[in-house]
Amino acid sequence: MKKKQPMTRSENMSRIKGKDTSIEIKLRKALWAKGIRYRKTCKDVYGKPDICFKGKKIAVFCDSEYWHGKYLMEGKYIPKTNTEFWVNKIKSNIERDKKVNKELKAQGWTVIRFWGEEIEKGIDTCVEKVISTINILTK
Repeated sequence: MKKKQPMTRSENMSRIKGKDTSIEIKLRKALWAKGIRYRKTCKDVYGKPDICFKGKKIAVFCDSEYWHGKYLMEGKYIPKTNTEFWVNKIKSNIERDKKVNKELKAQGWTVIRFWGEEIEKGIDTCVEKVISTINILTK
């Protein structure tokens, strides 16, 4: 019997989803349970927010620590193979996030970003932040 070759880093990374991630789903379900209705993956809003409230101009992003650079900034989990490529990729993601924030704010949007661990460990706090932002902008 042939031994299966381990996946290359590139193959592994290519399988990671960009939408409907576990942290997005967890936040969406928690908001829905509180009666908060939203749009998901708004393709017609700059930066394609994971969750958005178009009428109130609130964009919510659920950022994984790896892909959005938290771990890189902390010096954790830096790939051991093809390091230069992956570090550049993550740095470009950080720059894109800054550009998206700036552009949405210029268009009058309120941007909320949560790290995955914030959602995993403190979903109630995240939900309350979204609800309080909605309430502030509704007044």
